[in-house]
Amino acid sequence: MIERYSKYILDSLAEGVFVVDKEFKLIFVNKAAEKLLGRKSDDFLGSVCKSFCDSDQCQISCPIAEVLITGKKVYDLEANYQKSDGKSLPVKVNASVLEDDENNPIGGIVSFRDDSVNKSIEKLIGSDSHFNGIVGRSKQMIEVFSTIKEIAESEATVLISGETGTGKELVANAIHATSNRSNKPFVKVNCAVLPENLLASELFGHVKGAFTDAVKDRIGRFELADGGTIFLDEIAEMPLHLQTQLLRILQEGTFERVGESMTRKIDVRVIAATNKNLKSEIANKKFREDLFYRLNVLPISIPPLREREDDILILAQFFVDKYAQKYNKNIKEISPDTIDLIQSYNWPGNVRELENAIEYSFVRSKRADSVCLCCLPPHIRPQQECKKQLHPRIIERDEKAEELLSLLRKNHWNKTKVAKLLGVDRSTIHRRLNNISNK
Repeated sequence: MIERYSKYILDSLAEGVFVVDKEFKLIFVNKAAEKLLGRKSDDFLGSVCKSFCDSDQCQISCPIAEVLITGKKVYDLEANYQKSDGKSLPVKVNASVLEDDENNPIGGIVSFRDDSVNKSIEKLIGSDSHFNGIVGRSKQMIEVFSTIKEIAESEATVLISGETGTGKELVANAIHATSNRSNKPFVKVNCAVLPENLLASELFGHVKGAFTDAVKDRIGRFELADGGTIFLDEIAEMPLHLQTQLLRILQEGTFERVGESMTRKIDVRVIAATNKNLKSEIANKKFREDLFYRLNVLPISIPPLREREDDILILAQFFVDKYAQKYNKNIKEISPDTIDLIQSYNWPGNVRELENAIEYSFVRSKRADSVCLCCLPPHIRPQQECKKQLHPRIIERDEKAEELLSLLRKNHWNKTKVAKLLGVDRSTIHRRLNNISNK
């Protein structure tokens, strides 16, 4: 059944995908790959893949050849593909072996994503302010970068602490990317998102019949991360009985799936993160003290943005460049009065709040060539200064726009859900968003 839909599934992906046989000849290219490179696959099917992507890696170390020879997957390989207009496209490449029903290699499958935003930002702010996706040049962040480099080759557990929105997941990504496990899986789990009754199955897997809805065996996140790294975000939200199972994995490297008695071995590095004071959680009997010490072998503390004043402006410029490309707008600068404001604002939501504010300004601004004061969210900008410049109807429109965008952010941009909350049709949400963008 699934075979009938495989092409549609691959064509629905945002990442470019192409498939080759053992002679490196193209047998499939999805729509995203065609769009990213500006080429029609019909002109290249049956030709060697180099004719389609013209990668600089073809002359160095072909990822498809590597996976066919070693049998090991390639993750996040940096490369440059050639577009139809002759321009170079920086990409991150993943590659794996394509096997038949008897596990015999019959070709390779490559997925790639546009990495041009990150590359242009590196040029804009300098490589010394950019480390594996993390932006910062303050003394505190340089120390964080240094710590990540120092612990790169260690297998010890890491505990990342910091307020919400400080970038704990980015730090976890960077630790994995610089480690000896970088070409192995990196699996993320948010312990606060899943209901308690599902979290054990999600983490450790289950066997058929373990509970009512367990109609077949299921691999858990720890098994998916075998050989690589697992990132347990919001670790303080993990129930105490699951903390015991996690402690066993850290001590013995063993676990059982839910509903089975067979003990399984696992080789995984654990990185955990929290925005809470775990010592207070221990005092309140909500977190195991022995687990804390097992996790806290290599602690990393990320300071809030208000304590990193040197990072605020380069982060803001980072997001300006990012959203200029996303929204295809010619906004390259931040106005002087806006710079003064963002440097004096307290940023209780940290880097995430700053990014949301910059994106908000792009949604609101249509003709401006810079991020201006009155395009920032109402709760950030000085109301009196903006109200002097705006008609009352515009002020009311701004407040309604902020309410809608706030609801969308809280509900992960699920327009159907927000429409239900507001008691309107989904088309009304689309129309209001278009109106906001055009104002």
